Amino acid sequence: MNILALDLGTSSVRGLVLDADTQPLPGALARRKVNLALGDDGTGTLSGPDYLACLIECLDELAEGGHLREVELVAVSAQWHSVLPLDRDGTPMGPVITWLDTRPAPLDGAPGPADPDDFHQRTGCWWHRSYWSVRLPWLREMSGNPITRFVGLTEYVLGELLEAAPMSVSQASGTGLLDLGSLRWDEEALALAGTRPQELPPLGELEWHGRLRPDRARRWPQLAEARWSPPVGDGAASNVGSGCVDPSRAAVTVGTSAAVRLMQRVPAGGPLPRLPEQLWRYRVDHDHVVTGAAYSSGGSLFAWADRELRLPRGSELDAALALVPAGGGRPTDPRFGGDRAPGLAPAGTGEVRGLSFGTTAVDILAGLMQGLCELVVEDLTVLESTVDKSVEVVLGGGAVAASVWWRQAFASTLAPRPVSHQRNPEIGATGAALVALGRFGDAVELADIGRTDELVLPQYPSSTTRR
Repeated sequence: MNILALDLGTSSVRGLVLDADTQPLPGALARRKVNLALGDDGTGTLSGPDYLACLIECLDELAEGGHLREVELVAVSAQWHSVLPLDRDGTPMGPVITWLDTRPAPLDGAPGPADPDDFHQRTGCWWHRSYWSVRLPWLREMSGNPITRFVGLTEYVLGELLEAAPMSVSQASGTGLLDLGSLRWDEEALALAGTRPQELPPLGELEWHGRLRPDRARRWPQLAEARWSPPVGDGAASNVGSGCVDPSRAAVTVGTSAAVRLMQRVPAGGPLPRLPEQLWRYRVDHDHVVTGAAYSSGGSLFAWADRELRLPRGSELDAALALVPAGGGRPTDPRFGGDRAPGLAPAGTGEVRGLSFGTTAVDILAGLMQGLCELVVEDLTVLESTVDKSVEVVLGGGAVAASVWWRQAFASTLAPRPVSHQRNPEIGATGAALVALGRFGDAVELADIGRTDELVLPQYPSSTTRR
């Protein structure tokens, strides 16, 4: 049996084929870049139809390469928090509002939750612009026409491919409208959002699996009999793909954005551990939760610096960064895209300080990378308080996979915790496959954590002088 793993990310759409042990098959990877509309006003949107076209192109490429033969299972890792308004015919009424968008705000006079802490404990979320409790009223206010339904990007895309595309409990938990214990829409959250269950996607049942629509099955006959598993939020999938499936090990993932997360087994209906005020909690599936903190800036910091600062390339950049000790660079606030929940800092909050005529572009880049490390370690300390012990850390994601210096900076900042690096850049897709297979107990071995790079910090001779 082979597995088609899809990663519906923010900056790209990817599809790869894995064997039954979730190991990638040679050459079986297709990727398309996604066009994001970003603005100084906090805009962070993308086109739903264009996104769907990117996914279709990936599937066509894999089919043409003969890679979809023997695929029996399709697993999906997908971005959390996005929302798309639809009209009566299911046609998008505007762009997809992604997690990057900081424009939504509570309407004037909106009361908020009666008991904010109780609301946070039930839903794992806050009454905040990142979640549908604020986003849906804002979208209605901004729209010139009545909105019939709301879906996430995942439900829109899969709804165009499958016979039915209910919202998985993992994706629903990222809306801020789900009661994490009962796995039903939370009545107070619905009231805050000004919506009814029939205006939302139906929630997927425990044993749900999807099938391609007949017209799509004719296009990709190799997938006609394949079962599609419930989509997993990308953060949760990355934890599993990193082998961080119990409270002894935290995942620090840096892709377009960044996050630090700890996973626990908490079956539906069971008591939820107390949630600290500054952390969120979402569902991995019906039996597991993931708790943590997220940041709007990750690999996007490097992308900005590479675009605007004329950085050296390849090995030349690596050599220049090697001269900046871990913890070095210029003091920065890396929140270029503003805060993720629960913070309220708007887009444009980023800062670079301590500049002089001797400051280099590489100094600024190193400072931005270090700034993110420092945000992570603060929240990891809070996360550890929920399990009353220090944890191991596994670094993952394309951004840290591409930068030795960034991995070393994380290792230095997170010390004395053991820090290792998951070299597989496709941890989200791999993690989604492991969830689909129900192989949580095998995740550490199958994720190759035992063969990760042990980080050794460079030694700088006392005679080294930097500008």
